[in-house]
Amino acid sequence: MTTTTQHPPEPAAADPSPRSPRRGKGWFTPLMLRLHFYVGIFIGPFILIAALTGAAYAVAPSIDRAIYAHLLQVEPAAQNVPLADQIRAATAYIAETHPDDTIRSVQPAPSAGRTTAVTFTEDGTIRLQNRHVFVDPGTGDVLGDELVMDKSFAVGTWLDQLHRSLFLGDFGRYYGELAASWLGITSLAGLLLWIVRRRRARNKREFVVPNVKAKGYRRAFSWHAAIGVWVLVGALFLSATGVTWSQLAGANVTTFRQAISWQTPYVDATLPDADAAAAGGEHAHHNDAPSLTPATAEISPAAFETMLSIAQRHNIASSQVEISVPASEGTGWTVAETRTELPTAANSIAIDGSTLQVIDQVDFADYSLPAKLARWGIDAHMGVMGLWNQILLFAVAVSIAAMVILGYLMWWKRRPTRTQAFVGAPPRRGALRDAPSWGVAVVITAAVLIGLWLPLVGYTLAAFVVIDTAVGWWKRTRTKS
Repeated sequence: MTTTTQHPPEPAAADPSPRSPRRGKGWFTPLMLRLHFYVGIFIGPFILIAALTGAAYAVAPSIDRAIYAHLLQVEPAAQNVPLADQIRAATAYIAETHPDDTIRSVQPAPSAGRTTAVTFTEDGTIRLQNRHVFVDPGTGDVLGDELVMDKSFAVGTWLDQLHRSLFLGDFGRYYGELAASWLGITSLAGLLLWIVRRRRARNKREFVVPNVKAKGYRRAFSWHAAIGVWVLVGALFLSATGVTWSQLAGANVTTFRQAISWQTPYVDATLPDADAAAAGGEHAHHNDAPSLTPATAEISPAAFETMLSIAQRHNIASSQVEISVPASEGTGWTVAETRTELPTAANSIAIDGSTLQVIDQVDFADYSLPAKLARWGIDAHMGVMGLWNQILLFAVAVSIAAMVILGYLMWWKRRPTRTQAFVGAPPRRGALRDAPSWGVAVVITAAVLIGLWLPLVGYTLAAFVVIDTAVGWWKRTRTKS
């Protein structure tokens, strides 16, 4: 839950006494209420933008498949032409249209009715973006080409950049980190407030099912509370996985995973003896194998078939694979499974192009549980696990956006009717003054640790405290005068 102002609609309840007569009693809930309120007011816009752009990005795979169906789908053929012939057709096409591009990898048609994608590197593209040439495996005809970033076409790439950085470069990524960092915290604070309010409420049902008969503040609150509890797990998931992509907190996550060996394993394609391999070009002709790198000589289309055949005799079983040429001098070929739908297929293998010997292989079954969870979490956050994944992501993102809007509506609905105030008063300050010493110590320690782990939370929380203290001092000074 994001931007609740978990405050009763009655004016009397909105302005409780500034100090509790019993120190140490009932201080934590007011503290969470005030935190939840201010996060909603000041961080809410960032969460709203991230939710709306995320909802659009969630359905990007389906949009891409619909727009570019003419490149992805063909009439099933009784028999496909050899993969090498498909690659020759693609390289001939690229030599005429983009002669400076170099072949990078091949993704054979995974099933009947699907196309083969031959990938070429191209100067001037953004990170992870390459030119894909699509070939009908049944006829060997080239259907066309498009720039593709990972698996995203133009529309998906545009939506990805919008959601990731608002087209503001690295600086723009801070907005998403701010939203993801605070989303989990304010969701947990909202859950606490939900539990407390539900225990005291006569109508407990409206905390789970929106009360459509209610009016004004109560109706907005019921919708906010009910939606929030249903999407809580999704909000926490998006917060946790979103932080892993961030700049500041993401670096902390990477360092932590490396320290406890939770990082995702990758196949090592380094040749055992780079010097010997560099001189092994003579043997490549005897073994009908490719040259060492695309930079040293032309890659033989038949080499892709050879590498795939070797890989399939070892650990490659999925039809969704990518065969990649050596990335640099002194490295071998790699073949990797690319299935993101469940069950995940992510085995990979590295092969020496001169000796046709396996250099290294990594099986998804051997991933540690944290590494598997990281892989599934990233795939689910990107919406590439299937249509169900995209629908669920879209629903959660739209729900989060709705809660932000409802939070602002609740704030407006709570405005005093006897004054000219445009919005309701914030929850009272002074909760920490009512807390016992151990409570203050716990809160401060938690704030410091969370701020170190999520730097943008630390910076903005410090700003909240400074501003709130200044406002409180100004009000006290004004009252005395």
